[in-house]
Amino acid sequence: MPYVSFLKELVGELSISELQKRFLQLILNLQNVERGSIWIKKEDKIQCIEAEGKESDKILHTILSTKSKSIVGWVLENEEMTIAEGGVDKRHYKDIEEDLHNKSRLILCFPLFLTSGEIYGAVQVIDTSAGGKKLNLKPEYLKILQDMVDIGSIALSNALIRQKRIAQVKALHDTIDSMYSGRFLLGVSQAFSKVMTQLASYAVTDYPILIYGESGTGKELIAREIHRRSHRKDMPMFIQNCSAIPGPLLESELFGYVKGAFTGAFENKIGLFEASSGGTVFLDELGEMEYALQAKLLRVIEESEVKPLGSNQSRKINMRIISATNKDLDQALKEGTFRQDLFYRLNVLPLFLPPLRERREDIPFLVEHFINREARFMNCPRKKLTADSIKQLKAYRWPGNIRELENFIRQLMVLCHEEIVTPADLPSYISGDQCGSETHFTHCSDTFTPFTSEEGPSPTLNMEGLTWSEVEETYAKFVLESSDGNISRASKIANVNRSTFDSRLAKLGIK
Repeated sequence: MPYVSFLKELVGELSISELQKRFLQLILNLQNVERGSIWIKKEDKIQCIEAEGKESDKILHTILSTKSKSIVGWVLENEEMTIAEGGVDKRHYKDIEEDLHNKSRLILCFPLFLTSGEIYGAVQVIDTSAGGKKLNLKPEYLKILQDMVDIGSIALSNALIRQKRIAQVKALHDTIDSMYSGRFLLGVSQAFSKVMTQLASYAVTDYPILIYGESGTGKELIAREIHRRSHRKDMPMFIQNCSAIPGPLLESELFGYVKGAFTGAFENKIGLFEASSGGTVFLDELGEMEYALQAKLLRVIEESEVKPLGSNQSRKINMRIISATNKDLDQALKEGTFRQDLFYRLNVLPLFLPPLRERREDIPFLVEHFINREARFMNCPRKKLTADSIKQLKAYRWPGNIRELENFIRQLMVLCHEEIVTPADLPSYISGDQCGSETHFTHCSDTFTPFTSEEGPSPTLNMEGLTWSEVEETYAKFVLESSDGNISRASKIANVNRSTFDSRLAKLGIK
């Protein structure tokens, strides 16, 4: 194949996954063999990022130590091409082919270089035919093949560098976002320390983790930290709320679909499970997943493969699942709304997040953090709470946990006009003064009416004597009425995603 044609095929690919796949296929076609692989060096590990040919799924994502003897390891160390006889050469890592039906007979391995000359990986071309007679080892042909590998090596290295830069920008964006969203793990209590100890132990494994905790305790933040500390940290992490969208849509989001699978499926779509290959998927509100979909999720975990909607072929995946729930799964098991076999698969490493009322020692630190963050965000002087004010905050039960505390601080920064916040400045539901039913900051401002419209002040909110479900329904109706029935505006008032708010309205029967 002429150099120009080869180069055109490589630069025509946009995604890193398609580029490395096409590069490997072109090299294999040049040698008329079916098996090959691309390996990338990461610190003291060598990982297979692409594999082609029969049984290649058993090699893809394999990780070798640089200290282990292997053909790839030798090429990376010596920075030169080599030819090896499979099963005979002492450098051949035979254990990797133990479960393969077709063994390597002859192996060609070329180093991959950055434009700076630094070696970053290797590509293997493998002949599995009897006697290894397919490979063309004539010097002039190997020279052409080496030139082709060099061309592909530069294209692939540029794509990898670009991918790394994108990841760095995303990490920086997430860090900045965390500064303004309060997404920091913060605490000194014994309960918090226990969670962090478990988190550190769980992060180094690949076993499924099931996080338990009330709403607002920071389950997603914990899941992100586990991913950040794992060996998958450089791979993607995808998050899906199982209650945010209906079952059929959730299935297509997780599994993907092929063109024509259903009305509106105009093109193929990769699901989160396949897209996260090598990384992590976080399934929030797992207890809300429909029963029929639970069986399909079980198969994904057991077989490490996914079948897109409308497809008759399964695809191998390599991912870690972290799930979370604020639902009593033991009760769901008894009621038959959650599969027992799936529960045991996901509950390998349980992690219980304590509610804020069980880690009261952390409240002063969280208050300080939220005040500092909001003061920077609003570009205004920070508030200072007296010791008695902190004492009352610690005495309050915080049914909404850290999320409620965070929103309380935001209200405090906006509505309280005094720099020093005393107990008299706190809302009645926190200070214990139950004379009035409305939420207000007594000395900081006039009686607090949270929302207003052009027609006048919004309705007041009285939840005295209501059950929890009645409180939720009353509040939902309240914010809807305050926003003139605009769901997007109401969800912002409630500080939840629109899809989540819409889902809660449906469950409450509110139209």
